[in-house]
Amino acid sequence: MRAIRGATTVPENTVEAMREAVIELLDELEKRNQLHPTDIISVTFSVTRDLDTTFPAAIARSRPYWDNVPMLDVQQMHVDGSLERCIRFLVHVYLPTSAPIYHTYLRHAASLRPDWSVPQPL
Repeated sequence: MRAIRGATTVPENTVEAMREAVIELLDELEKRNQLHPTDIISVTFSVTRDLDTTFPAAIARSRPYWDNVPMLDVQQMHVDGSLERCIRFLVHVYLPTSAPIYHTYLRHAASLRPDWSVPQPL
């Protein structure tokens, strides 16, 4: 069992913005780590307190093969000055120990872990 971290941000607190960001984040997770949802043990999503229009797990559950993945949504602890409108995940997967892990940090969340962030198109 391995763990993969990731995060992204949304420009506004709307269902559409969250859907776009979560789909982009999960697409990147699957592509970079060559994962199929059947390899996923569980996912915990956290959102900052300024995001409350939908659950990231509900968005993920609408994806092919994700409807059987156990998922949990929680609110991220608030710290003054921390990144706003941020969606994070912690994914537990079945992957060989020899397989590289690619953590996925997109958009403004790339500043959280610049060593793990994905280059963004210009």
